[in-house]
Amino acid sequence: MISWREEGALLRVRRHGEGSAIIEVLTRGHGLHAGVVRGGGSRRIAPLLQPGAQLDLTWTARLGEHLGNFTFEPVRSRADRVMADRLALAGLNAVAALLVSVLPERDPHPPLYDRTVALLDLLGETEIWPLAYLRWELSLLEEMGFALDLSRCAVTGATEGLDLVSPKSGRAVSRAGAGAWASKLLPLPPVLRGEGDAAAADIIAALATTGWFIEHRLLPGSGDRPLPPARARLIEAIERTG
Repeated sequence: MISWREEGALLRVRRHGEGSAIIEVLTRGHGLHAGVVRGGGSRRIAPLLQPGAQLDLTWTARLGEHLGNFTFEPVRSRADRVMADRLALAGLNAVAALLVSVLPERDPHPPLYDRTVALLDLLGETEIWPLAYLRWELSLLEEMGFALDLSRCAVTGATEGLDLVSPKSGRAVSRAGAGAWASKLLPLPPVLRGEGDAAAADIIAALATTGWFIEHRLLPGSGDRPLPPARARLIEAIERTG
């Protein structure tokens, strides 16, 4: 038998057989990891297995390539924040759906794990959560090898007047540098560079750009899955807050 123990954030739960459940969790040292919770569908255990929950997990299996079994102790629940706030629910669903879609199983990404837990801990903080989520998407792209370089114009080297992004390189471009190619580039709202207002409309505009890179750069390398519908529902929820 092999085993490990560490904390993880619960992302998804699926019924398994008559009374068990398969859970997918994000952990710092073991990445996105699935396993069976015996009795996970019971009245006693199921309420503890709510997406977003932070769990102290122990995974065991006879061989490393097996699905294995989880036992757990609850660390903290985020259900109260999620159930009381439509934006929080949409946000949790979007984060979980993106992670399950893009992360290779059992491939650890410690910085992304830390940022994800910090983001989940902000659920319910309606005024700051959309901006925190935007920054999380930027960190997701960076961690997966598709970082956006928004520091200076890719053509002229200028650090001012940057309002476009090259869909090919992910680098910022000024209007002057873009010239006749401006219509083929993506918008660079100031909030993407940590500047300007962080109103709902500005964040939605920025998410259109990060979403392009997730859909056309990140997801094709992860099995060519479509952009999760949960992300579109989150953008609708952000729009309603504005």
